[in-house]
Amino acid sequence: MDDNRGRWAAAGVVTMFVGLATSYATAMALTIRESPVVAVAELIIRLTPGAIAEWLISIVGQLDKPLLILGIVACLVAMGALAGSLARHSVLKPVLVWVVLALVGGAAVMVQPGASVVDVLPVLVGFVTWLVVLSALSKPLVTERAHPELESRERRVFLMVAGVFGLAAVGIAGAGRVVGRGRRHVAESRRLLRLEGVTRPLAPADTSIGLPGIAPWQTPNDDFYLIHTAISVPTIEPKDWTLRIHGLVDRELVLTYNDLVARQLTESWMTLNCVSNEVGGDLVGNAWWSGIRIADLLEEVGLDPSADCILQTSEDGWNCATPLSALTDDRDAMLAVAMNGKPLPIEHGFPVRTIVPGLYGYVSATKWVVDYEVTRFADVSAFWTDRGWSEEGPVKMASRIDVPRSGDDVAVGDVNVGGLAWAQHTGIDTVELSVDGGEWQPAQLAQTPSEDTWVQWALTVSLDEGEHELRVRATDNDGLEQTGVRRDVLPDGATGWHTIQVRAT
Repeated sequence: MDDNRGRWAAAGVVTMFVGLATSYATAMALTIRESPVVAVAELIIRLTPGAIAEWLISIVGQLDKPLLILGIVACLVAMGALAGSLARHSVLKPVLVWVVLALVGGAAVMVQPGASVVDVLPVLVGFVTWLVVLSALSKPLVTERAHPELESRERRVFLMVAGVFGLAAVGIAGAGRVVGRGRRHVAESRRLLRLEGVTRPLAPADTSIGLPGIAPWQTPNDDFYLIHTAISVPTIEPKDWTLRIHGLVDRELVLTYNDLVARQLTESWMTLNCVSNEVGGDLVGNAWWSGIRIADLLEEVGLDPSADCILQTSEDGWNCATPLSALTDDRDAMLAVAMNGKPLPIEHGFPVRTIVPGLYGYVSATKWVVDYEVTRFADVSAFWTDRGWSEEGPVKMASRIDVPRSGDDVAVGDVNVGGLAWAQHTGIDTVELSVDGGEWQPAQLAQTPSEDTWVQWALTVSLDEGEHELRVRATDNDGLEQTGVRRDVLPDGATGWHTIQVRAT
């Protein structure tokens, strides 16, 4: 009787990791962005309903993608153990496990935008590896079962073979990482890139209200929030980038990177915020953006009067439909090439991304953008709107308290309170604070160079000993007062007054 169930399961797990390693290395060698595991993860993201995705992000934040990858790997480990256990009594059953996994991986790869038959090669390599490795690891276990007197020897053979394959998996994956140095090459190209006309100003002095603890008016690149669906972000050499503008136009236009940066550059301060930002949240930032105005490009191609949106598509296949009116009016909607005076970070869309003030990113801020189709909302579907989010996504007015933090203890008496407020493409006129539901007190506002940026605010209030509730609201330059009605981020952005609790002692 064969009692070595643990070693059979271990054989399946080792086999799984070796197959994943060879699959990953093949993808890197062929410079395929989507290894099978990444392709499966991105397929899961695309198929997840918007409400569920939003709920998960609210729980785990920016750990969503690492946890998704970890979950997929855990499932694969379990499937490997299952295949190894089935190999104890059947040659065919573990093969069926590998076939199912290969079919899932192959399907996930083939539904990626622009996928070709060659993209399935890493899946096939991994599949063959599973067959060969499990067969090799099974031999000493089968021999031990047939000849119990050789148990000690065959156990050593099994451990030696499993160890060799385990080390091979590590070496193969490492080699794949070395071979797949495309990202490092793009990073070096970015570092050496010099963009004529791009300036690098410091935040104007009068944009700071002078209260420590408020988020800086200019957000450093490394601190700027990151939201996207890509598991493995696209790495595009500037020389390989093109943008095609087509659809309901008089003249189709294809731009190379050099074509783009040779045009008239525009620069402006601009605040971006994510539709997933909760009341008082930090999925918002302000930077100095440099790029080419989209309105000028659209004027050049000539627009069909029936068009009302542009379907933007990223290199990784993500897309969104952006209202044409927001791309052709007087705002600085741009194809951005630089952020805070430097070429875009890779994670923020290098070499080119779209920036549109006044719209949430899910309908406008396409990173790694490669395609503009001038079209109509009625004729297209887009990633997030297909998942229950609204079609046009105008930014809602918001304000938040940064100082003090909710739950802080403060000294009895005068307390400095401050934070940020924004109403893109309209601007903030006033910010007010209420203590314990009392009357609203006006705050002092810092200056802003543009209505498309946030503004710092501050005031001093007197607090007696005990628990206190502070809430903030803003009014924009059109006289619209921020609503206190609390609504969730789905389907078009959160609303409500940011409210905190503090204790004066």
